[in-house]
Amino acid sequence: MAPQARLLASAAPAGVASLEGVPHALVLSDAETSKDVLTFVGRARRISDEGVRLQGANGVLALTAAALAPHGIFDQTPTILAMRVVHADPELECDVVVAELSPAADERMLQLPESGLSPAWAGIAPPRGGWESVGTLAASAIAQRAQWGISAVARGATPGAGEEAVRALRAAIWGEPDEDLDGLPRGVAFAADAFGFISGEEQVPMMRSGRWIRLAFRRGHVLSRGPVATGLTAVRDTGSAV
Repeated sequence: MAPQARLLASAAPAGVASLEGVPHALVLSDAETSKDVLTFVGRARRISDEGVRLQGANGVLALTAAALAPHGIFDQTPTILAMRVVHADPELECDVVVAELSPAADERMLQLPESGLSPAWAGIAPPRGGWESVGTLAASAIAQRAQWGISAVARGATPGAGEEAVRALRAAIWGEPDEDLDGLPRGVAFAADAFGFISGEEQVPMMRSGRWIRLAFRRGHVLSRGPVATGLTAVRDTGSAV
């Protein structure tokens, strides 16, 4: 039996968390699962440099990455996460964010890097329970809106645009509510496409828990959290503070 791996990286004010002194390998159920995990991490790296959160317990490993996330308190970009859940060694316990993983000699194992990350989005965890069904979306409609958004970003990008301009363009297009997606931000389609969750015809269950919406594809999950609560009355002006 593999030794228990406890990879609990404490939150750090900077962007990097140390993994010094902890085991540096994930033990998964088989070689195919290891390949699946590497594919997810590779797709996440093409989208951003903010890593993948690895949460392992009770024989499963949840992988979460941000397809879209706000940067700064005034950024109205919604938080949109992609998630895959795979089988792992029953003794694996971990909660860490890493930029990459690499194959090991044992095909069931993956090597962790020397250091972890502490992105802001990883501090906002979706609820574990309380999910209620609110309908379904056709995978074909999600795919169509993803392609529309990709084309819109390509048309809007100008040669030599700086990082902030590109980020603002992507946030405007992917963060916009889309009527064809029941008012969800268009970024849920981007996440589903970018992480390979769309596969043929499928009616994708849509569930809500608090401010979170989850799209449960057969290949993975997309979770969306808006920047502000909706359906609230305006705040009444009570006068100037003394």
